[in-house]
Amino acid sequence: MRTRAAIIRNSPGKFEVVDLDLDEPRQGELQVKLTAAGLCHSDDHAQTGDLVLAHYPIVMGHEGAGVVEAVGPDTPGWEVGDHVVFSFLPSCGRCRWCAEGRSNLCNLGAYTLRGSRFDDLDSFRFSLDGQPVGQVCGLGTFAERTVVSTQSAVKVDQDLPLDKAVLVGCGVGTGWGSAVYAAEVMPGEVVIVMGVGGIGINAVQGAAHAGAGTLIAVDPVEFKRETAEKLGATHSFPTIEEAADFARSVTDGQGADKAIVTVGVTTGEHVAQAFQAIRKAGTVVVTGLGDMNSTDGMPINPWEIAMLQKRIQGSLFGQCNPNADIPRQLRMYRDGQLKLDELITRTYRLDEVGQGYDDMKAGRNVRGIIEFD
Repeated sequence: MRTRAAIIRNSPGKFEVVDLDLDEPRQGELQVKLTAAGLCHSDDHAQTGDLVLAHYPIVMGHEGAGVVEAVGPDTPGWEVGDHVVFSFLPSCGRCRWCAEGRSNLCNLGAYTLRGSRFDDLDSFRFSLDGQPVGQVCGLGTFAERTVVSTQSAVKVDQDLPLDKAVLVGCGVGTGWGSAVYAAEVMPGEVVIVMGVGGIGINAVQGAAHAGAGTLIAVDPVEFKRETAEKLGATHSFPTIEEAADFARSVTDGQGADKAIVTVGVTTGEHVAQAFQAIRKAGTVVVTGLGDMNSTDGMPINPWEIAMLQKRIQGSLFGQCNPNADIPRQLRMYRDGQLKLDELITRTYRLDEVGQGYDDMKAGRNVRGIIEFD
């Protein structure tokens, strides 16, 4: 089958929409016609070179939802017509991490940047002029059609709008879980969310859901601060310094209980600023991505970590378990407890993927969505 898709040929590089050949699904695989794909900042990291992949060219896009068109042989539990949301982190259900209920850390995650099938590292589902083309996270959602492992697909109710449900495959869970699971926000706490783009805005939703008493959004873009206040933030500031001063002003000089770093291009300096903003025994959650090859340290005093008992916590997909949390978050959406429609600033066609990322970096979008016919 032929399909159009947005690839990058190297990193750094630019998105290019081309026609590709797509394999038929094998056992344990699904062919899916995409309804929508989210423009997550992580894909832009591959354009800039912050994220280095193992194979080029590669179809980008790791946030997607669509309808199953074909099911591989001997693949029970799936039917043509099923609606799916993709998880950018596959779940095998058998490794130590899946068995412990931490499927976001599934061992298959080691292969998400290789571009190949997880069970055959020399096998690729897309090709261009006879040459293999990878799929980021085993998905490649910037494509009209894709073939994926069932380990990366979550079946969802068919009455849910897929152009909204697509967001729970990455951005919503990553942000919401960063507050609820990783930061363990408690009722009445003072919480800072640093950077309120597509991930941070959902950390705001998560912290509000968990009962944060004072919820401070930090972003230099006024539009994003205004959006954060509509979705649960009680205060907002353009800089972390102002946010930290305010947090200390309402805590007898102590500082925030939790600070969640969701800056689009996170550096050690951002983490250090958040660290200075929290109280003793407080927690900094680091969710944002930066240059994966950077060796720049964090200007943090080890004495302060030990003597003030502060904690720095990493967060992958907000510590969510895809097969449990994606349906859970969609139930919350259905019940009005989680906002999805309000997150989407603008929709694009596949050929406009570059414009979508230009808008994101210019601060014009909280979340952009590619819509397919």
